[in-house]
Amino acid sequence: MTRRSLVLLFAIALSALGRCTAFVPSRAITARRCAGGFSPSSTTSLSAQVTQKEAQGGIDKVVQALRRDRSAKAELGNLTKVNNVLGFGSPKPNELAVRFNASFQKGGMGRMAKAMPFGLGQTNESEGRGTMVGQVKASIDISTGKVISCSVFRDLGYGRAYEMKC
Repeated sequence: MTRRSLVLLFAIALSALGRCTAFVPSRAITARRCAGGFSPSSTTSLSAQVTQKEAQGGIDKVVQALRRDRSAKAELGNLTKVNNVLGFGSPKPNELAVRFNASFQKGGMGRMAKAMPFGLGQTNESEGRGTMVGQVKASIDISTGKVISCSVFRDLGYGRAYEMKC
């Protein structure tokens, strides 16, 4: 490996860590300047740290709002459960942003009679018919606990999106 390629790899590693804001791959001198002490821009810093407990409280508020909203029930179905939390943070002062996956189920029984082992009869399990997993992106006001904005993306953002009126 030549010295220039090593410098470029070092600059790429620094830019991936977020420590280099002035990286241009075509110039090795930029990489040396970057390694020499350019600091990250001030816009990348978070305004406040959010604990997991605060984020869980915000997610609970969003879930309650989605379960109460009649247009959300008509469009998406009933929110049955939160599958996993994708992220949370505070992009602006006094605002909590959360992103999570949730399961929505529209009407219909969706039951099946599945035979149990050893001839013990049949079950009445839920079949999972009509279940849709959507990605929920919401912002909550920390001081009041009110949901500022909420949108649900179907098909991981490639399909239609539902915007809840707040």
